[in-house]
Amino acid sequence: SFPQCEGFNESPLRRGMRPTFHHLLELSRLEDNYNLERIDAVGHNVQIYVGAEKNARRNAAQTVFVRGITHTPGITSVPGARRTLLQGLDELERAQSNAKVTTQSSSRIYIHSLSEVEGSSPEQVAKEFDVVVDKLKSRLAQRLLKLNVDEIEAKVRVKSVDEDGNSMVVPVRLIASSMEGEWLKTAAYIERPDPVTGVTREFCVIGEGKDAVCVLDPYDGANIIQTKRAIARRVGSTYAYDFLGLLEVGLIQEWDTYLSSLEDAPSPPTNLFESQELLEGEDGELVLGKREIGTNKVGMVAWVVKMKTPEYPEGREVVFIANDVTVQSGSFGVPEDDVFFKASEYARENKLPRVYIACNSGARIGLVDDLKPKFQIKFVDEASPSKGFEYLYLTDDVYKSLPEGAVNVEKVPEGWAIKDIIGTTEGIGVENLQGSGKIAGETSRAYDEIFTLSYVTGRSVGIGAYLVRLGQRIIQMKQGPMLLTGYGALNKLLGKEVYTSQDQLGGPQVMYPNGVSHEIVDDDQQGVQSIIQWLSFVPATTDAPPAVRESSDPVNRAVEWKPTPTPYDPRLMLSGTDDATGFFDKGSWKEYLDGWGKSVVIGRGRLGGIPMGAISVETRLVEKIIPADPADPNSREAILPQAGQVLFPDSSYKTAQALKDFNNEGLPVMIFANWRGFSGGSRDMSGEILKFGSMIVDALREYKHPIYIYFPPFGELRGGSWVVVDPTINEEKMTMFSDPEARGGILEPAGIVEIKFRLADQLKAMHRIDPQLMALDAELEGTDDTDKTSQEDIKEQIAAREELLKPVYLQAATEFADLHDKTGRMKAKGVIKEAVPWAESRKYFFYLAKRRIAQDNYVAQLKAADSSLDSASALAIISDMCTVDWDDNEAVLDFYASNDDKISAEISQLKTASIKAQIEALQKELGE
Repeated sequence: SFPQCEGFNESPLRRGMRPTFHHLLELSRLEDNYNLERIDAVGHNVQIYVGAEKNARRNAAQTVFVRGITHTPGITSVPGARRTLLQGLDELERAQSNAKVTTQSSSRIYIHSLSEVEGSSPEQVAKEFDVVVDKLKSRLAQRLLKLNVDEIEAKVRVKSVDEDGNSMVVPVRLIASSMEGEWLKTAAYIERPDPVTGVTREFCVIGEGKDAVCVLDPYDGANIIQTKRAIARRVGSTYAYDFLGLLEVGLIQEWDTYLSSLEDAPSPPTNLFESQELLEGEDGELVLGKREIGTNKVGMVAWVVKMKTPEYPEGREVVFIANDVTVQSGSFGVPEDDVFFKASEYARENKLPRVYIACNSGARIGLVDDLKPKFQIKFVDEASPSKGFEYLYLTDDVYKSLPEGAVNVEKVPEGWAIKDIIGTTEGIGVENLQGSGKIAGETSRAYDEIFTLSYVTGRSVGIGAYLVRLGQRIIQMKQGPMLLTGYGALNKLLGKEVYTSQDQLGGPQVMYPNGVSHEIVDDDQQGVQSIIQWLSFVPATTDAPPAVRESSDPVNRAVEWKPTPTPYDPRLMLSGTDDATGFFDKGSWKEYLDGWGKSVVIGRGRLGGIPMGAISVETRLVEKIIPADPADPNSREAILPQAGQVLFPDSSYKTAQALKDFNNEGLPVMIFANWRGFSGGSRDMSGEILKFGSMIVDALREYKHPIYIYFPPFGELRGGSWVVVDPTINEEKMTMFSDPEARGGILEPAGIVEIKFRLADQLKAMHRIDPQLMALDAELEGTDDTDKTSQEDIKEQIAAREELLKPVYLQAATEFADLHDKTGRMKAKGVIKEAVPWAESRKYFFYLAKRRIAQDNYVAQLKAADSSLDSASALAIISDMCTVDWDDNEAVLDFYASNDDKISAEISQLKTASIKAQIEALQKELGE
């Protein structure tokens, strides 16, 4: 530890290590810019340092350096790199528990591989490194984010040959770094050492056209990007621009999952992810472009992202809007409102999905700081200021020095009394509220016109909370409360310490059970993954057909998991189990809003690759928890039981909300109807059950895509719950089906019997059917009225026989009533279209859904060609052209596929005829 290079002075950094370690771990590069403190590591070949920048003015950014050497070959392969990186992450995770390490510290991992890489050139190693990093990012993204890993560096020795064919070892440095803005962007360098000392003199970039670029780069201190990352991490979020890297990783993960589900999986397309930022042009409009990351002055950024997904391997565009929490805490000022408004408007005009990443502090507040040191106070009594004051004023000299219009004043003896403070700076008060109103209205319009999705990370306050709610669909991170007012302000209002955290007001434990948040995630990588999964169910544009992907799950297979007469988990009916397949494609079902309205299950799944919305019914008893209010010492938590197969106020609202969401997503819907009715008790009537139940009808009436209502085995649909989903609400789009074992009716059989097949009717049936009663009746009829004893004896026998038969005849009466509710009568009366056995339902509804997609497309084209046509008449034209059985979905679908040109030609002719008719009508009108 007393090196010659330092004049034989002790170097504390070299204590307790082998002499070669200081050189192999390149610690001298760290010492240039950082004050280092070593902390304990577990591995013998690993050292960990906590670094603070030497030149930082204050609050020096902290960096944790994990540095190690390895003798194990294979570090350039995916398994070897993963094994080595996991060891580094384990060391980093243990270091995070050290009190000297802060949660916002940046982390950098350096590995020096001493074994030589054979059989590859430096260029090949660099190319393979790109693939390795992509795979490592996709598999370890959550840990990399959690541990704030901003740089991974590996030094390898590549065995190669020189120009003369002589063997040589080329040191190659492989780096995945976020220091320039992009998350873990790869680069590779060849090291050129000093021929005398052997110390690396420069690093030359490997790659076509890059070899002339050589740099000497000791470890830099934190740049503006690193500072911004630290700010974002401090509020529990990720720097806005880093979400682009997370999206790319999430896309790779989605492809990996998809391809692993296919038997003959193709290779994924290249260039999966591209992004262009929406920047304000000279005319104030947004244009596509790029700029240096971290140079934005406005705390709102937006991109148009092109993603190649399994549904759209050629690529689809999505508009992303994000708060930059590093600019004035992510608050909404006029410039931020303008960017948000124009980006959302761009999404609407181009019919693109719009995703909002929310991390903000609400509307921006401020004061005219220039006036703070300039105003004076006119006290009632100068000698006793505690008596109060009359007004604030400016002296004559100060007033004249202010820009015109900065204040409204009136003349007073002391100078100028201030009536209004206007200021010359935009964005410090009510103008920000006006901007907030503008973007609130824009978000409401966007929800009606395009797909909107919000992801809440860190926090979302005031207008930020309203924006995500106005977009309806919300994914919330566990550390991402949605607030209207902070808990500190509420405590001041209440005059006591009631709330202790923001989570008590708007955390997941509040927003998930009340139905504001659709899904809860642990971290930003999981949140981005959920965004991509949700987008996979959504068409590329609002007028595009559903986003279909190839599925390895055969559509012709039977549905193996079958509902039972006893209560069961309806999710298994949709997703299946490991042993029995369900209705949707294996692994495609995803539930949303499962914390709210638990008596109804809603989600999205795929049927033969076709995305569908689904609404199912919980058959088991569930509980609704109403939390206690910390502000009310007398309140208590209430647990309310909710019976299965019953619509309550919350589940009715949930059903209506889900239908609205599905409609805007362009999804066909499966409603697995299994309701016995609405809850009509006093509590639920006062809880607005009528209002929310009616909303289901409104949502169905407005639905623009096919809706299939299906009664599953042993399911039933009765009373008011039938009324709110009956196909006559929207005959063009709704169709009803039933399993042969399902039931439908006004009341349950036991209830009908109490009204329409009472005991008197049951007794008549006994005396009509039972031989003993018939004999006793005949015997009683044959007795003389004078033989009272015999009559009484016979009547007692009849009464005893009736009592004995009552249970079985009650069952018979119930069965008689039940026979009125069976599928055969429903079909005979035309209230259902077809009886579809559960085992065959997957195949039936796949071909029906696929047929309807094609058929509705033809109908839309016909109506566009001739405005006088309605849907029924357009469908009649297609029906007349069809040469196969119109009720055979598979045959009709084949007809559409083989006769597409013929149908298109018919549509063109109709369009031509319609235009001619319009011209003739106009000429006739002009002639008159």
